[in-house]
Amino acid sequence: MHILITGAAGMLGRKVVARLVREGLAGREVSALTLVDVIVPDSPVGFLGHADCLSADLSTNSIAQQLIDGRPDVIFHLAAIVSGEAEADFEKGYRINLDSTRDLFEAIRHAHLADGYRPRVVFASSIAVMGAPLPYPISDTFHTTPLTSYGTQKAICELLLADYSRHGFLDGIGIRLPTICIRPGTPNKAASGFFSNILREPLVGKPAILPVPDSIRHWHTSPRSAVGFMIHAATMELGAVGPQRNLSMPGLSATVGEQIEALRRVAGDSAVALIRREPDATITRMCEGWAPGFAATRARALGFTAEDSFDQIIRAHIEDELHAPH
Repeated sequence: MHILITGAAGMLGRKVVARLVREGLAGREVSALTLVDVIVPDSPVGFLGHADCLSADLSTNSIAQQLIDGRPDVIFHLAAIVSGEAEADFEKGYRINLDSTRDLFEAIRHAHLADGYRPRVVFASSIAVMGAPLPYPISDTFHTTPLTSYGTQKAICELLLADYSRHGFLDGIGIRLPTICIRPGTPNKAASGFFSNILREPLVGKPAILPVPDSIRHWHTSPRSAVGFMIHAATMELGAVGPQRNLSMPGLSATVGEQIEALRRVAGDSAVALIRREPDATITRMCEGWAPGFAATRARALGFTAEDSFDQIIRAHIEDELHAPH
């Protein structure tokens, strides 16, 4: 089996690669990996098959076609720039998040017309396709009303995925990821980064800044669960999904205050004391328009699962990042 992963150097891409190397996919051995990102992805440790690790900008002419020439069986399309960067740089956001996705889908369509090629495409979408005013919980039938450029780009890509799938050019499924928490590594340009920062840094004895009130409520999942979503989406039978190819994933709805109390239970008062409150009205206004939580009824019925408490999310981070060998 040949698998292509765009955005393979990112946090989620690296973790999907590690899972594939360790376990294969649905009991099938992965014989080839094509890993692409704007920086060269690391060669997968322990992989016995053929791995191509490429540096490429997917929005560049002909790159998508070159990737599809290898006829990968499964494509994880994870490449994107994050919310804050897409909002700050309008042109770059549309070029990377939308144009490169359309180029990839078009390359697949041309291959399909040439020889019937039809891969499984797992697209990393986002709950940012929803925008205020929002009910709680948000149902599976609630309309997409993005209030950011990033959310708009993802919503357009969801429509493209469904239409290209309807025509039979590809077998696509869109995964609306909750905010991933706790993200390992260092802060990125995502506007939601503080959700991870206020847990990740105190767990290793470092201070963290909290720019919003404790009352802010949001929808979360761990990196471990996010990888599970991707793998399940790549292997599940899509007949039950039907024409509505984009799914809101299960997760955990929690306030910032509930996050902090979970940190206190797991790591103690000394960790909580490292959180420094520095209110930011701009970030707070943004957060007030974000999704507080989803019913995720369809996704749960289709076998997608996530954590039940923030204690579990914190402990997963400790196990996977702080206690795991590096």
